[in-house]
Amino acid sequence: MAQQTAVTGAPGGPGNVVDRFFQITRRGSTVPREIRGGLATFFTMAYILVLNPLILSGATDKFGHHLDKGALITSTALVACVMTLIMGVGGNLPLAIAAGLGLNGVVAFQLAPHMTWPQAMGLVVIEGLAICLLVVTGLREAIMNAIPLALKQAISVGIGLFVAFIGFVDAGFITRLPDKAGSTVPVQLGATGTLTGWPTIVFCLGVLLTIVLLVRKVRGAILISIIAMTLLSVVINAVAGLPEGAWGLSDPSLHGGPVALPNFELIGKFDLFGGFASAGALTAVLFVFTLILSDFFDAMGTIIGVSSEAGLVDEKGKLPGIGRVLFIDGVAAVAGGAASASSNTCFVESTAGVGEGARTGLANVVTGVLFAAAMFFSPLAKVVPSQAATPALVAVGFLLMTQARNIPWLKFEIAIPAFLTIILMPFTYSITNGIGAGFIAYVVLQVAIGKIRQIHWLLWIVAALFAVYFAINPIESWLGIR
Repeated sequence: MAQQTAVTGAPGGPGNVVDRFFQITRRGSTVPREIRGGLATFFTMAYILVLNPLILSGATDKFGHHLDKGALITSTALVACVMTLIMGVGGNLPLAIAAGLGLNGVVAFQLAPHMTWPQAMGLVVIEGLAICLLVVTGLREAIMNAIPLALKQAISVGIGLFVAFIGFVDAGFITRLPDKAGSTVPVQLGATGTLTGWPTIVFCLGVLLTIVLLVRKVRGAILISIIAMTLLSVVINAVAGLPEGAWGLSDPSLHGGPVALPNFELIGKFDLFGGFASAGALTAVLFVFTLILSDFFDAMGTIIGVSSEAGLVDEKGKLPGIGRVLFIDGVAAVAGGAASASSNTCFVESTAGVGEGARTGLANVVTGVLFAAAMFFSPLAKVVPSQAATPALVAVGFLLMTQARNIPWLKFEIAIPAFLTIILMPFTYSITNGIGAGFIAYVVLQVAIGKIRQIHWLLWIVAALFAVYFAINPIESWLGIR
């Protein structure tokens, strides 16, 4: 007991300075919890070290050029490391940052075909600078504060369903049904309609172990499950002799040595304004608009969800010091473009660390250090298969879902927008889409019942921007861009 008191910041204790800086005791946490949370967050998002390079290197620019996969691994890990550390120290939140999924797809498959890779990354830098400008002017924080509390709660719940769905999909427990004539079912159980294979068994055991440990209130429940299932995966893979690729992106075995030297050749390879000349000014502006809207609200939803689950928001659903957090997120987009890693943003997988007990930026320091190590030990980072890490997302999805009890479900004018926000996040695989549908429905219904004066003027603007966002394809077709 005396040892724990010293660690968490008792007068004269060795953890006193750290405790005061990160407000560990004040937020009801401990150093061991923060360390466990940082580890859990890293393991649940380490897949980005494989997936981001895979997506970006798999596409070509206007001239058929590819980005080097090894250099992309270095860039992905480096930016994630630096920005996660900055968020931890500057924002004091357990909110890890890395290359945003979806955003990298926009860069790879929409921007790059119209320009060179450096020019595409230059547009990402511009997007990040625009977001920083919105923060400096106070507009981004004002928009967050203008959102009704019930919609903020709905965003958290929607993210809960979304991360749980991500967990099931990434583990292969749920798969997309191949397009077939006459088929109306979009997803199915397993790869063939049934659960098969050792990886699926590992995932199921991981979910059961995680929820049992949570119910029994075992400290380190999520991290214990990840480590236990990783060890089990290594044993199964060795004994059963499963073929490479059976576990998805990461096999629980080492191929070659554990150390790989980083390749920094893509750092600084961006052309700030070249994309406007290559693709045309209007096309480039629409590309930047799409990136801004996706990044802006994806990060906003994640920040709301993670901070709410960590108990860091006040009774009005506002997060103290949100300005610094939002600015750091904007800087992350700039850094991602400057390093050719695509736009970086807050990761919803940070909820795994929060579920483990993380409440401060110290958890981010742990996650950031692990990303730094991953630049040199990338083969080791790939040993943890998604089937061992994703049970954490299912458990965290449940924890976030509990906030649904606070939504006034009998007030249809707020309950319906909340419902659309919640349900469309997993159904469209996008936080931004859920938020956009909720905002538009909220404005429409408030007008319908004669409560126009209750609609904040910023919500009118945001709803209009989302209407353009949802109609971006026909708008581009009408303008002759596609």
